[in-house]
Order: sequence, then structure tokens, then C-alpha cells
Amino acid sequence: MDFHKIYKPLTATPFACGPDYMEFEPCDALKPFVRCFWGSSKPYIRPQTGIPVQGLVTPDTCMDIIFDINYTENTLEGSFCGIDDRSFLSSHIDDKRVELSTFAIRFYAWSAVLFSEESMKDVKNEFFHVDYHFSKLRKELQPLLFDMINIEDRIVIAERFLLKNIHLERSNPIVMEVVSEILQRKGNLRIEQLSKDIHISSRHLERIFRENIGVSPKKFSSLIRYQYLWHDMLFRNDFNILDAVYELGYTDQAHLVNDFKQFHTMSPQEAKGFAMKGVAFLQEK
Repeated sequence: MDFHKIYKPLTATPFACGPDYMEFEPCDALKPFVRCFWGSSKPYIRPQTGIPVQGLVTPDTCMDIIFDINYTENTLEGSFCGIDDRSFLSSHIDDKRVELSTFAIRFYAWSAVLFSEESMKDVKNEFFHVDYHFSKLRKELQPLLFDMINIEDRIVIAERFLLKNIHLERSNPIVMEVVSEILQRKGNLRIEQLSKDIHISSRHLERIFRENIGVSPKKFSSLIRYQYLWHDMLFRNDFNILDAVYELGYTDQAHLVNDFKQFHTMSPQEAKGFAMKGVAFLQEK
């Protein structure tokens, strides 16, 4: 399962890097399953400003386990975020000075079920307490997070747990075959025809997709196409929107732009500008 070699899903701000957010690649054995570990490199102070802070969350075809540690109030909360098919704004108000830390595991959509104690049937656009899907992981990791303040140490412990608790037997071969086809064709295909080609009913395919990934194969294909478009916009020097219309199977430029805005809330030009904020400054540093 080497899908990670051809597919690298991105957030709305893939170049973000600061005291509260950094990304780290997993070990080679976990790369097919874990997109990254992310969080704060160590505890940091969030000052009291009283100013609302918002962040854009776009569909990245991933699912996250997130542990938020508040050293000031001596609390730790664990949550699981299922796959999203829409964007939303996360917001908070810095109404008091606190010492915080975050540690998170970001799974590819097709691999979260291999570590979970429940199916992915009802996870779309939902947040859960981590115990509901990953109680064993929470019991092993949570007691250590207060004392292990560096993210590198937390990653070592998390990787050790994940490598011991991966259930490859839960991988559905039909789902994986369809995921492979969707990725290779960058979401530019008809699911109805694919269902016929592999001799399975559309209803059965949709059911097993929801159990393993949380969305229908048609929705997943749309998200993959959007992600390939977003990746090409940011990293292809020769990117041309008219070429993308043809390569990704959009009807015309308006169709591409409207589809992108549906998932990103911004036009392609606005989204790229938003993602590139501060990049020049970081490169100078």
C-alpha cells in the first residue's frame, strides 16, 4: 500500500510553521498509514490578547487524533476528527495567558480504520472524544504527554504503539482497489463505471466505503481531485488552469473554480495567496 508515494494531501496553509504548529514525517514503516505527526515542538505561552483568532480548515482527506495539553489549568483533552467534505473556520479568543502544548497524529483516510476500535461509518464532518474510536491508544499515550514535553519524544512513543497495534486484516481489498484507481486517475473517473468494471454493486461499494473511509466513493473521488488541483496550484511551476480543466476532467474553467471554492471557500488565486502568507519571510530566516 504505497499510495503515499503518489499522493500528498495538503491543508489550507501547508507552509505553516511556528511555536504552536509543526509537522514531522513518520518512520518509513508508518508512512503508508500516517500522513504526519503535528503539534507544538514544546510547550509555549499563548498571551492574553482578547483578540479572536480564526483558522481555515479545508478537506485534506485525512483524519486526526489530537491531544491538547493545558499546563496552566492542568488539563488534557483528546479528540478524534473524522474526514471532512467541507471547509470551516476554527476560532478561539485569547482571553487569558496560558501555557499550552498540542500533539496530533494525522492518518490518511483509508488507514485510520486499521488502528481504530470502531468503523468509520459516521465520522464525516464530526468530532469525537478520542476514547470512542481509540481508547487503547489514549490509555497508553495520555499519561505520558504531560511529562514528555518535546514532540520528538512523543512521536517515538506514538510510533511504537502504532506499529504494535496496526490491524492489516481490517483492510478491505475492494476499498483499497478502488482507492488505488481513484488516486492513479486523480479523481477523474466515473464511480458507476468503476463499480461495473470490478463487478460490485454501487450500493455495496458505497456501504463498505462509508464503513472504512467515512464518505461515499463518489465524494472521496471529488475530494481527491480537489487535492490534486490544490497541490498542482502550489507546486507546479508550469501550472495552467486550462490544462488542469482537461487533465482533471472538469467541464470548463468555471466548473473548476466553482468546485474548488466549494471545498476551499476561496477562489484558486485567493487560496494560493492565503497559503503563501509569510513564506518569503520564513525563507529569509
